[in-house]
Amino acid sequence: MNSFTLLQKTITDCTTCERLTTYRQAIAKEKVKRFRDWEYWGRPISGFGDPNAQVFVVGLAPAAHGGNRTGRVFTGDRSGDWLYEALHAFGFASQPDSTHRGDGLMLNNCYVAAVVRCAPPANKPTKAEFAACRPYLQEELRLLRRVKVIVALGKIAFDEYLRTCQAMGLHVPSPRPKFSHGAQYVLSWGVTLVGSYHPSQQNTFT
Repeated sequence: MNSFTLLQKTITDCTTCERLTTYRQAIAKEKVKRFRDWEYWGRPISGFGDPNAQVFVVGLAPAAHGGNRTGRVFTGDRSGDWLYEALHAFGFASQPDSTHRGDGLMLNNCYVAAVVRCAPPANKPTKAEFAACRPYLQEELRLLRRVKVIVALGKIAFDEYLRTCQAMGLHVPSPRPKFSHGAQYVLSWGVTLVGSYHPSQQNTFT
């Protein structure tokens, strides 16, 4: 079992946060009418993509009826529709659609993850929940040794990436980089951090 496989298993077996565990399991049991025939994943979501990636896309958390249903990050919701269509257009994804874990989608030179691995109530993780998931992002950053570009989808993911790097002992600039759409920061450890609006329906439909 390689390091990525071990990390993915550790993530998907996690029950550290009682609030998140209770919520994601309840959503998986109750479902919504349009997905009543689905067997929801209902577990934490590991990262997905090319272990030799140079581009790492980081979002906030799985959607209750997206990743929490399908078992793959940014899969089965409007945000994922937008993201994977864009990745496909630039040659990072084998297809523009991402509907379920077995749909054949493969990423090339790109890895996608979220800073919080469980769907949170009202899409708002607590500080303790961010902290509990931080070691998983640290380990992904350690394993993804070829990454040159981090694309942070939204301010929360942008700031949490920097907190994670600081926790790893990397020198985060002071004043700290500020999020804005299209912002680019070349960091001292050789990575370019890019800020992007989160591809939520609220953002992409307005």
